[in-house]
Amino acid sequence: MISVENAIKLIEKEITTLKEITVSISKALGCVLAEDIYSPIDMPPFRQSSMDGYAFIHSEKNRDFKIINEVQAGMAGNITLGSDEAVRIFTGARVPDRADTVVMQEHTKRNGETLTITKNPNRTQNIRPVGEQLKKNSIALKKGTVLNEAALGFLAGLGIERVKVYQKPKVSLLLTGNELQQPGKPLSEGQVYDSTSTTLTLALQRFGITNVTIAFIEDTKKATEKTIKEQLLKCDVLLISGGISVGDYDFVKGALKVNGVQEHFYKVNQKPGKPLWFGSTHTTKVFALPGNPASSLTCFYVYVAPAIRKIMGYNKAHLKRGDKLLQHQLLKTHLGKHCF
Repeated sequence: MISVENAIKLIEKEITTLKEITVSISKALGCVLAEDIYSPIDMPPFRQSSMDGYAFIHSEKNRDFKIINEVQAGMAGNITLGSDEAVRIFTGARVPDRADTVVMQEHTKRNGETLTITKNPNRTQNIRPVGEQLKKNSIALKKGTVLNEAALGFLAGLGIERVKVYQKPKVSLLLTGNELQQPGKPLSEGQVYDSTSTTLTLALQRFGITNVTIAFIEDTKKATEKTIKEQLLKCDVLLISGGISVGDYDFVKGALKVNGVQEHFYKVNQKPGKPLWFGSTHTTKVFALPGNPASSLTCFYVYVAPAIRKIMGYNKAHLKRGDKLLQHQLLKTHLGKHCF
């Protein structure tokens, strides 16, 4: 039996990041950037109106202008303005070259084609200059960025369609126990509903792992060895719930050995989650978790989640920790054990 700290160190030593792949941004949600992204354009790429209003050449004296045209978002906006002229303009539209100011429509009065400015803005007000948000060839997103919907939308706005990311791991989840029944089906005598598969698959989704293979194993030596052999060929991370203790029907530890999985440690000085097993083959990392749902989830967040984050290329693999006050006194104390 080893300490929590040593268990974490052993796992970190064995975990490596998967290879880099190039994918469409539509397939990159939850992935981690494998390189810096440089902007191919200025953003905005032209002088852009930030308000609905009127574009004109700023003057401290003249407050009356002739409206000569209109510029909508998406139009070229190549209109020549005189000093006493203005154009109707909308948010996001290209500001005509000579215009240096946009006045909000709320600060104007219009009578036919005559515009009167009731509150004179400062020169250049309400105009976003070229490259205000981002200059061409500057870093848009750094290597190690986790790509959420906002980051991917930002890249799309720069015209970027494909990105280089670290490959997500393929995960298989095996559940042992003849007593397990899936929710929605009637329970037979002696059965309980499986909650662990739901808990762990949803926990994996928090890190962008949505394609999870789930298999239930009969409590027999043959079935356990066969299923583990099959899944070791299909996944990068194998999670096994239950069957790792020392009962007569706990076949997981032996089945892993038969299938050539090297054991790195078994049992951690902690509560809950003492019967945790970790090992690996050349291609697959294996975590055998306790069968108890609470113990299984605890081990997932302390050990499995950081491993998966490192595999995915996260800069910081471990989840944030903090100190909290207990609402109630602990009923039991476990001297020498790490308690979660």
